[in-house]
Amino acid sequence: MLLNVLAVGDVVGEGGQDILSRRLPGLREETGAHFCVVNGENASGVGITPAQARRVLEAGADVITLGNHTWNRIQIGAFLDKEDRILRPANYAGRVPGRGFGVYRCQGLALGVLNIMGRVDLNSNLDSPFKAANYFWNRGGFDLLLVDFHAEATSEKGAMGWHLDGRAAAVWGTHTHVPTADCRVLPQGTGFVTDLGMTGPVNSVLGIKPENSLNLFLGGLPRRYEEAEGNCKLNACLFTIDTETKKCVNVVRTDIIE
Repeated sequence: MLLNVLAVGDVVGEGGQDILSRRLPGLREETGAHFCVVNGENASGVGITPAQARRVLEAGADVITLGNHTWNRIQIGAFLDKEDRILRPANYAGRVPGRGFGVYRCQGLALGVLNIMGRVDLNSNLDSPFKAANYFWNRGGFDLLLVDFHAEATSEKGAMGWHLDGRAAAVWGTHTHVPTADCRVLPQGTGFVTDLGMTGPVNSVLGIKPENSLNLFLGGLPRRYEEAEGNCKLNACLFTIDTETKKCVNVVRTDIIE
């Protein structure tokens, strides 16, 4: 049997939430996706609120993953403890709310979903994502493992793909908001892409107004980033997995640009 897993890039702001709500149900039907993981850590621009998380789930996400902006909307803490369909990075150091790994039933299978975060140019107060990946793999309790690696450096993301090749069915990168063109199946059967991209405004710099970003690079005073306006896109990849061999057989981009 083939299992289709749809992974959707970082949802940014109101525009990202809107296109997700409008287009994700149709994309799931079009691709025949059995299971869908959406990175929602930028639903508020930075962070996500409980109401926004519910909206992402209602749009058709089976699981929400997060990243370095998890605590920018601190009210999400209690929600992370109550709702097992939302994950924050598993390798946060110290005692924080929520969980970074979950097991979900789909098509008679137990799908393990792991959310981990990179350490290069992000946050040094993290445990090793590579050791975290090993820990959850060794713990088991699932038929297939899916991994959202929220990281800045393409090298760190690529290394994680090879680290988990033959163990995880799929590894995808999030965080940089720029879709990469390297969808592939690694030699031992793990589907991989360096970055899914983002779900949000097209005419923007990573989802924010270009003038906000230019102000910073041109030496202006720091100011609050504002979500860009106008047409939006939905960046996603579809991983097709052979459930008998537990190997990915195909990875394709399934982007929507309005």
